[in-house]
Amino acid sequence: MLTVRELDCFYSDLQVLRGVSLDVGEGEVVALFGPNGHGKSTLLKAICGLQPPKRGSIRFKGEEIAGLPAHQIVERGLAYIPEERHLFSDMTVLENLYLGAYPRHARPVLKKNLEFVFHIFPRLAERRHQLCSTLSGGEARMVAIGRGLMSETSLLMVDEPSIGLSPGMKMAVFDAIRQIHCERGMTILIVEQEIQHALEMSDRIYLIKKGQIAFERRREEVQVDEIERAYF
Repeated sequence: MLTVRELDCFYSDLQVLRGVSLDVGEGEVVALFGPNGHGKSTLLKAICGLQPPKRGSIRFKGEEIAGLPAHQIVERGLAYIPEERHLFSDMTVLENLYLGAYPRHARPVLKKNLEFVFHIFPRLAERRHQLCSTLSGGEARMVAIGRGLMSETSLLMVDEPSIGLSPGMKMAVFDAIRQIHCERGMTILIVEQEIQHALEMSDRIYLIKKGQIAFERRREEVQVDEIERAYF
């Protein structure tokens, strides 16, 4: 479904990604691990059109998307949930979710997707008329993921879903991501520092260090302590 080849990305004169290649097959859950500041978020931003690459290829469903503006990539069925969430704080939960259904292909299935979001996040159903500025960090993360699902996506990219959350909220978010995959068979690319939870739900993992892919393995071929050692 997603094929990245020899990707180079820069911020001004600073090179962040160096020849990165990565594959995500349809129906897979792929986890991307790596130390902070080594290019994980930059890779996701490059894929979704927010940080155009200097060199390389990004193919989604067989179509080259490198260099396309972000809104055109969303229209093709790829959703990115950033670490920062970027909710409209002076709007309600429901209004934020409705905005996720902006792509043309998502509008006819708005009701179905909203029901699914409330199914996996019952807390959001209870708070549908509440302003997002009043939500907890975990609830805000749920809205961000739910908004991505409202776009009728076929590939969900989630950046650090557990960061800053309480242990209970972390489990709720990870359980929801598992549910999205199990009930919808959705393809997921997840960036995460909580190695154990992300490793358990993944089919394959990549480790990125200093802007390069250090290794790619199937879940059963790698242990948590091996990833942790690679971080340091």
